[in-house]
Amino acid sequence: MTDKIKVAISGISGAMGRTIAGICASDASFEIVGALDRPDSPLIGTKESAITINADAKIACANADVLIDFTTPMASINALKAIQNTNVKAVIIGTTGFTAAQNDDIKSGNFSLGVNLLAGLVARAAAILGDDWDIEIVEAHHRRKIDAPSGTAILLGEAAAKGRGGDLSKLRLPAREGITGARPQGGIGFSAIRGGSLIGEHDVRFESDSESIILTHKAHDRSIFAKGAIAAAKWAIGQKNGLYDMGDVLGN
Repeated sequence: MTDKIKVAISGISGAMGRTIAGICASDASFEIVGALDRPDSPLIGTKESAITINADAKIACANADVLIDFTTPMASINALKAIQNTNVKAVIIGTTGFTAAQNDDIKSGNFSLGVNLLAGLVARAAAILGDDWDIEIVEAHHRRKIDAPSGTAILLGEAAAKGRGGDLSKLRLPAREGITGARPQGGIGFSAIRGGSLIGEHDVRFESDSESIILTHKAHDRSIFAKGAIAAAKWAIGQKNGLYDMGDVLGN
């Protein structure tokens, strides 16, 4: 493709939005044509990469080929509704925390190459190890993250469930508090830590009575997610209409 990909960025005031804008600005394949932020943002009316930031997704995406969205579930849903009749060819969603009902239409996990490789390893390990091995996914993020468990943790849980030939909705254990009783065999548990400025750490623990196997991913820089989103945008622009994930982008 010789023409530049025209991109609009939703959540431009956030850490991910700023990182994506910086990468797009330095990538000759992209031209930033729209910048979107929440209505009460102090940045509304100011400029990002010479583009005026506004709160109207339809205006922000008027000339866009791709919308890259890292916001909140409601903001993502509202943006999708607003751009239905525009010329946007692809939407890259990095938002997490959607309800089960919202996830029927929107599927989002993680854009990192390392995390998607980890998901494949988790599925393989879960397939090899019996259900007498307990699976616990422990994730840690910065204090400002508002959803738990993280979208990445859910992605890894789904990989573990797939490896066991099951469905996470049936294998997922409830959150623990108080007297919960003994852990049932075959379930997949989640633990979440929030504190400091942690970008994202995920451990998938396989625990038996005699040994432990721990698969770990640690993010040192938010740019790994931004670069993944950029790669997804380049890939998605040439695809047929449909719902894709990073496994499709990476050829898994």
